[in-house]
Amino acid sequence: MAIPDPALLCALPSPAKGSMRRLLAFFLIAVALGFCQAVPANVSQRVVDIPTRPGVTQRFVYLAPEKPRAAVILFAGGHGGLQISPDGKFGWGEGKFLVRSRRLFSGRGLAVVVMDAPSDRQNPPYLGGYRQTPKHVADVKAVITWIKKQGAWPVWLVGTSVGTYSAAYVAAESDRDRGGLDGLALTSTILTHDKIHPVPALPLEKRKIPVLVAHHEQDACPYCAYADMPRLMEKLGTAGKRKLLTCTGGRAKGDPCDAFHHHGYYGIEKAVVEKIAAWILFN
Repeated sequence: MAIPDPALLCALPSPAKGSMRRLLAFFLIAVALGFCQAVPANVSQRVVDIPTRPGVTQRFVYLAPEKPRAAVILFAGGHGGLQISPDGKFGWGEGKFLVRSRRLFSGRGLAVVVMDAPSDRQNPPYLGGYRQTPKHVADVKAVITWIKKQGAWPVWLVGTSVGTYSAAYVAAESDRDRGGLDGLALTSTILTHDKIHPVPALPLEKRKIPVLVAHHEQDACPYCAYADMPRLMEKLGTAGKRKLLTCTGGRAKGDPCDAFHHHGYYGIEKAVVEKIAAWILFN
């Protein structure tokens, strides 16, 4: 088993009194995930196209271990137009944190969907100006329905950077009481913005699903400053399960809002994914 980068610190807040048993169970799961043999990195992936809105199809890459325990739908940042070809090649975005980490998620026992823009958004600006719309919600819900037909697994939305717009907005419009969505994980969340509603402005406090927020303490993207994290955590409130996973370490190069900086957990992807997966499987 590879040893996680010693420079990494991913820590959950101290538990309230009476929750030690649950926290212990979480760490037992994390240990089990780390020491059990992972799903081979060459697990097959396939391209799936499904109908969504009238005359529109939604394409995604799908990977699954032999016996998934949960499923995740991954939303890349940027404009989100992955331009997935029929043979599974990415025309754009393969280096994005969640896209390049898709096999790490499947290796933790998760069925994985990597969503492209829908067929009517295959030109610029792709998902730009579209992520917080009813049409986008319809596309994602169609994918959730498809996953539920593959197996009775919990389905989580996982977004990173601008992809948190998609994950959070769909979650704000959904609830597991109405079927379908079971949890939400936000990584490198857009916390402030002067042109579009940032994630803390969405009505997530009303949702009953578990929410995990992972954020790098040294994230230098001006829209994702760790100092602004209290705004999101206060908005989430105490209803349901809400956790903050604080990460440090790794490497940084280039644009601070790009995937090969702390914003994209460059160099610590495996350890970050393992902790996200452990929390998903525990909840």
